[in-house]
Amino acid sequence: MSTVCILVPSPEHAYPGHPEGPLRLSRLGNWEAKPYSSALEWLTAVPASLEEIAAVHSERMIRAVEAACQQGPGIIDYAPTYVTQTSYHDALNAAGGTLACTRAVLDGKAANGFAIVRPPGHHAEPDAPMGFCLFNNVAIATQDALAHGLQRVLIVDFDAHHGNGTERAFWKDERVSYLSTHQEGIYPGSGWIEEAPHARRRIVNLPLPARSGDKAFARIAGEVIAPLAEDFKPEIIFASVGFDSHWNDPITALGLSSAGFFVLAQRLVGLAQEHCSGKIVFVLEGGYDPANIASGVDAVLSALAGSGSGPEVGDRSPFPEPDVRAQIEAVRRWHGF
Repeated sequence: MSTVCILVPSPEHAYPGHPEGPLRLSRLGNWEAKPYSSALEWLTAVPASLEEIAAVHSERMIRAVEAACQQGPGIIDYAPTYVTQTSYHDALNAAGGTLACTRAVLDGKAANGFAIVRPPGHHAEPDAPMGFCLFNNVAIATQDALAHGLQRVLIVDFDAHHGNGTERAFWKDERVSYLSTHQEGIYPGSGWIEEAPHARRRIVNLPLPARSGDKAFARIAGEVIAPLAEDFKPEIIFASVGFDSHWNDPITALGLSSAGFFVLAQRLVGLAQEHCSGKIVFVLEGGYDPANIASGVDAVLSALAGSGSGPEVGDRSPFPEPDVRAQIEAVRRWHGF
């Protein structure tokens, strides 16, 4: 079966000087020349309905976003999160594109998928847009999967920032497990190991020191993500993909390379094959260097399509990696893995 993809570039969702803009996706394209091109099936975005958005977000919040966009352009929070007059429709398209990929996988029409969408979503909480995010794309798709009868959904978030909105959306929902790796001490200031004592072995946060990179994430995949998947036994996996975990992202300081993204994506695809008949959907979150996003998308699509050894980009981090054994052991102790 194919890998379904959708691209929602939202060219008019743009604000002068803001890092989350259309230029993020400007290096994407030339898909026919990619080694995985024959495995891809491209879908067209259909806006999510208000009912689908309201499965995660309050009606008051949805209407507030719509009104702010009608009055835009403007800044709506301190992150700063911005809106333009097209942003409400753009956010509906981003959520709808994520839903389309998810449904193709759940309906057996595709093996897996990648929703390459903006604006991103994982900071958006049920009652508020936040952190460059308007509606929470991966949470909306997760709720749709649950509404279609699934009982166990795993979300793995490897953006450099903690996905506070996704965590909050499923704070009390035992059908959803959420795991986040993120750089410690940066926006939004949440995501500590002991943050969710009511949800041990279900909500797993792993804050990492700056420059944690390929070696660290390979260990995390084997020693934290794999045991969580084995314990939770998901029926589908979502991956919130933040290419701001790349070592030269302009606003963060983790240490992954393009090869590291490929290894991590490949491991997640393997876990999906082991636990949920291959059902996995990647969803774009952050990443603020266009070259990193292009090579990262190549890495993910190579892993999803099972083609080769990933992108041929020699961009390994020049910085020494910190030892993350203490952080991994602290997480394993807290959760009993």
